[in-house]
Amino acid sequence: MSALTEKKKENLAAYLFLSPWLLGLFVITIGPMLASLYLAFTDYNLIQSPEWIGLQNFTRMLSDERLHNSLRVTFTYVFVSVPIQLSIALLLAVVLDRGVRGMGFYRSIFYLPSLLGSSVAIAVLWRQVFGTEGLLNQVLATIGIDGKGWISDPSTALGTLVVLNVWTFGSPMVIFLAGLRQIPAMYYEAASVDGAGVLRRFFSITLPLLTPIIFFNLVLQIIHAFQSFTQAFVVSGGTGGPSDSTMFFTLYLYDRGFGHFDMGYASAMAWFLLVIIGIFTAVNFFASKYWVFYDD
Repeated sequence: MSALTEKKKENLAAYLFLSPWLLGLFVITIGPMLASLYLAFTDYNLIQSPEWIGLQNFTRMLSDERLHNSLRVTFTYVFVSVPIQLSIALLLAVVLDRGVRGMGFYRSIFYLPSLLGSSVAIAVLWRQVFGTEGLLNQVLATIGIDGKGWISDPSTALGTLVVLNVWTFGSPMVIFLAGLRQIPAMYYEAASVDGAGVLRRFFSITLPLLTPIIFFNLVLQIIHAFQSFTQAFVVSGGTGGPSDSTMFFTLYLYDRGFGHFDMGYASAMAWFLLVIIGIFTAVNFFASKYWVFYDD
């Protein structure tokens, strides 16, 4: 009986320590998610009571041209920026893994953009760098090239945001570096004895053994890219301009919910984005069995 009482006390103590997390889970996460799911099937303008309209918000998406454009912009951003970001992160991780002097300093410097890249301050700085009188054009002027307003031009505005996302390569780079440190040195030693060069060792040893880390970074960065908002909001002034060239799906969602007070439609868009991210994640997990190799 005493053992049972002691067990109950231990469980009670565990629940007490978990209570802040459980409270946050239900009040801050699950509660708003369920409310959003309900609102997705309603007509709600933040002033009047929600009115149930069934699937109208979802069928409305089929004819919403701005939504279709926001999907094109978002997919372009994800498909272009994520592969480039991961490639640069892997390249720098391989260089740092070779024992560069002051590696701790370089690792910290390279990781810093990942901490600041999604901040408002960096987005404002980005406007200054790529503006008509920005730093980039000043550098180009020194070599006789007349620059343009990179952010104000629809053909290059999205590219500036791609560059900003690529610049935040520090987080995947640190993860790649940790993965490289876990590859046994005996594999490289055996390959060297067999006469394998640097590239052969990279493609035959490093890359296959690093595929679980590549897969992990790929999934995380795709999810992060789909959720990007701050950069486009600040750089475009909240309009998604010029000509909706930087209208991310999340920015259009914000515009419908808080710009037009169409919260029911915005909630439906949020759940649609969740489905899109879920599909991409599921596809990555399904495809991983064909290219991800585990050393077991």
